[in-house]
Formats: sequence, structure tokens, C-alpha cells
Amino acid sequence: MIPRSHRLAVVPLAIGLTATLGATPPTAPAATGTPAPRTGFETSHGARWTGQAEEQDFLTAVDRGSVRVRIDRIGTTGQGRPLRLVRIGAPAPERPAEVRRGNSVLLICSQHGDEPSGREACLTTVRDLAYAKDRATRRFLERTTVLVVPTANPDGRAADTRGNADGVDINRDHIALETAEGSAMAEVIRDYRPDTIYDLHEYGPTAPYYMKDVLSLWPRNLNTAHGVHREAAALSEDFVRPAVHRAGFSTGVYGIWTDPETGDPVKQVAGDGQERILRNTAGIKGSVGLLVETRVDALTDAERADPALNNRRRVDSQLAALDGAFTFLDRHRTRIETATTAARLTGYTDRGPVYLGGADNEPATEAQILSDPPCAYRLKEGQFAQVRDELVRHGVVWRRERDGVVVPLRQPLRKLVPLLLDRRAGYHLTVATPLNVCRRVVGGNG
Repeated sequence: MIPRSHRLAVVPLAIGLTATLGATPPTAPAATGTPAPRTGFETSHGARWTGQAEEQDFLTAVDRGSVRVRIDRIGTTGQGRPLRLVRIGAPAPERPAEVRRGNSVLLICSQHGDEPSGREACLTTVRDLAYAKDRATRRFLERTTVLVVPTANPDGRAADTRGNADGVDINRDHIALETAEGSAMAEVIRDYRPDTIYDLHEYGPTAPYYMKDVLSLWPRNLNTAHGVHREAAALSEDFVRPAVHRAGFSTGVYGIWTDPETGDPVKQVAGDGQERILRNTAGIKGSVGLLVETRVDALTDAERADPALNNRRRVDSQLAALDGAFTFLDRHRTRIETATTAARLTGYTDRGPVYLGGADNEPATEAQILSDPPCAYRLKEGQFAQVRDELVRHGVVWRRERDGVVVPLRQPLRKLVPLLLDRRAGYHLTVATPLNVCRRVVGGNG
């Protein structure tokens, strides 16, 4: 098969439904007769990335041209740029409650501003879903809401930097929520409770051990429920990687160097179980998470001679991975919903250990395991005032007492609570007082 990087075009629907559901290329909106909008990347044939003003115009045109799309402003960056959420359905859902009742996926695009290929893939996917006219896509969107944050780090994208305007790596801020960008994403996850969270990135290769076109990785954090972990691994290994291969690209596991001759692992250089990384935060919160990384650097003479060719390969490999992801969403719909629902309900039983370290390929030490966690944590009024906003954004439940609040573990975010409040957690917000005797309370936050 000829890799897509040799044949850039408006990709038909840009998702796995292309192959499995018989999608057709997007055409003009029926209501206006105007042509479907194209990104700056597409009109330049990959010679440049879509500008932020072009993104605004593109999304406005899609919003006006399709009843399947609604666009919200979910935050503002340090430099005043908007953070946007695109809601796609048939029709577009009006309220978060409508999304929570069904199956949903959240695409987080280009958290690192100098990794633009995921953003380009997300923008064209928004357009293709909005304008596709085939019955299969319409049926898919009737049962699955697609949420997209097209540019998760607008200030970083404008400056072509990894971090945001303050130099903060947003993908290390999904616990502390110190950034406007991380806070906005936490609120989206809290309000919409997406079943799957798909995070698009890029990486720099290391020859000869780390050179694949596409790398992917599921939540390694040990607090991820078994069913969610199983589905996330299936998304990566059974859907994304085969789809990438079919498109003519190479794949591997993110963070693992491999021997170029045997394919055996050489060493792990990234991909641990840190709770503050989005794919891990997703798993802890009961969502099927996946990180996807496409290779930045050109490795062929042709791509070195033509940067646009290299750019097209980067975007096309992202689209190939999305093909697999959307096929997974369609075929594993029931399994996904079963796993994520069970993960969130399990918190109410208030049983089992909480892990402060380790990963699915690195057992936690005894010191990293809360084998018998407290039933709650108490926060004095001053402490609570300092962390209240973060608890609200995460969706943590608490109850008020005379001199502060008590945060019970018996809640959907049970595994998250100690990571936020226990002194032994690596990235805790504050040091709360553990309680080992608790009264059962229905409800909270009041």
C-alpha cells in the first residue's frame, strides 16, 4: 500500500469507519451549497501548518455548515487565546447529560505546542464527520458523541513551544491543574465523562532503536480498573497498530526502545504510571485512555529534501491511527461502556488498595501501596480554601463539617482522592488528615 504521505487529499471521513462502514468523501453542505472548508495545511499541501486565525474561520464554517456540530469556548489561555471544545453528534448534543447517557470519545489535540500534526488530523476529522453523508457515519454519530479539543495549547502552538505561555508542560498538569489549559480539560472530563480519551502527540526518534512512524501507549497507572486497562490495551494493540500497518506505516509501543534486528525491548525511556499524565489520569478517572505519538524527524532523503512531504507523513500517520480508534469505538461499544461504568461504580464499594507508584510493567513497592486506605480525609478550612477549585474541577465529592470538610473515598473518584490529598502521594495538592473511622453519608459538596 502506498503511504498516505504520497497522496495528500481531503481524507474520506478520516476514521476507521472509512473501511468498516463504507463512508464517502465529504461534499458540500446541503443547506448552503458551499464547499466544505479546508485547513491551511490542506490548501498549502502540507507546506505550512494551519494558522490560528485560519482555525477560527475553519471551525466557524463547519459550525455554520452542519447541524452535527456545536462549538463552545471552555477557557482562555494566559495570553488570551480561546480554548474550544467541538461537540459532534447526529444531531450535536445540547447538554453534557446527553453525552453522559451514551458512548463518547474525547480527542485532545496537540497539548504540546510544537507537536502540530495531531491538531491537523483533529481539524480535518471534525470537518469530515460534520459533512459525511453516508448512512453508516450518521448511525455511528447517533450512538457516539465525538468531543474534540482541536488545540489544547494555543499559546504554545503560536510560539511553537512544548509548554504553554508560562513554560508549563500541560501534560504534567492533570493532577495539580495549575494551568488554564489543564483546568479546562479537567472540567470537560468531569462534565461529559467521556468513555474514551485519545491524546495526540509527536516524538523525536533515536536511531536505531526508536524510529517507528507511530507509537501508542495505554494507561500504565495501577489505579486503572482492570476492564478499562484491558480495553485501552485492545485499542492500542488490536485496532490502532493494525490500522497504521494497513496504511503503510510502522508502529511500536511508546517509551520502549527495541532492537532493530530482533524487535526485542532494549530499555524503557518513557511511559511510566505517573498520575499527572493525561493517559494515566484518564484511566484513574474511569476512561479508556490512549496516547498516540507520531515521529517528527525525517528519516528518508525525500522527506529531508521536501519538508512538506515529511509534514504530510506526520499528519497521515495520525489519521491512520484515528482510523483504528474509530473502528474500536464502533466495534467495542458495549465492552467500553461496561468497563467504564463498572470502573466508576466500583468506587462506591470503597474496597481495595490505592497505588502511589508502580506501573503495569513495574510492580509497586510496599511503600507505594495503600493496602488499607483511610475511609476519608479531613481538610481544615484554610486547606480546603486552597484546593477547593481543583477538587471542583476534578469532580471530587466532599461534605462540610464544623471546622472544614471531609472527603470520603466512597465515591466514583475513589482512586484519585489519595493521589490528591495523601502526604505520601508524589503530586499531592495538600496534606490532609486521614480518617479511619467514618460515617456513611449520601451526597456531599454542601
